[in-house]
Amino acid sequence: MNISFTFKNFEASEHLKNYARTRFEKLMKYMDEDSAHNPELQVNLAVEKFRHMADVALSANDLHLTAFEESEDMYSTIDLVLDKLGVQVRKLREKKKSRRRKVQKDMRGSEAGALEPEGVEPEEIIVEAEKFSPKPMSVEEAAMQLDNLKYGFLVFLNAQTERVNVIYRRKKSDYGLIDPGM
Repeated sequence: MNISFTFKNFEASEHLKNYARTRFEKLMKYMDEDSAHNPELQVNLAVEKFRHMADVALSANDLHLTAFEESEDMYSTIDLVLDKLGVQVRKLREKKKSRRRKVQKDMRGSEAGALEPEGVEPEEIIVEAEKFSPKPMSVEEAAMQLDNLKYGFLVFLNAQTERVNVIYRRKKSDYGLIDPGM
């Protein structure tokens, strides 16, 4: 791992540089083979009055991660930013592992000899279908109906426009309306 340091407003001791280098090299054990090829780590350490700050950027083939921390001691700041970056690297590694497991599971689940070509995603399968005839109502009535339902949306026939609309619940407890004829 190529580690480069930048210091602002202070002169770093060799002990601090060695401490940071050995701590950041521990990130390599969490990186997979693809990401571990020629990684570069840019460590920016700064001191402003009583704040010790660390800004770190990790770059490799398929990833770019950054982390920032500050505290009252440079050694603890390095540890904090390392923890934050370590969480990101481990999360990314687990995400890749779960994707590989899913692909392997899909491969085992497909028929023998009928493997999909590389790079082609298998088609998603519809597992449930319902027949539904939308009832004519106003937008206000649809909003009241949606309040009484456990679903996040309602398909209805807009009585004013005579088109099929969808009303859905948004995160801030208000509603959105989809009208395909707008």
